Amino acid sequence: MAVLAWLLIPFLAAIGAGLWGSWVSRHRTTAGDGSELAGYARFREAMEKSHTGG
Repeated sequence: MAVLAWLLIPFLAAIGAGLWGSWVSRHRTTAGDGSELAGYARFREAMEKSHTGG
C-alpha cells in the first residue's frame, strides 16, 4: 500500500501542474505590445543621439 502512495504523489502533482498550466495560459493577452515597442523605439533614438554627439 505504501508503494501505491508513493506512485500517487507524482501522478497527482502532474495532474495539478497540467491544470495550473491550462488555467494560466487561458488568461494570456497580446494587446500590451504597443507600449513596449514605443519604449524600445525611444531607447533606440536615445542611443543614436548619444553616439552622434562625440
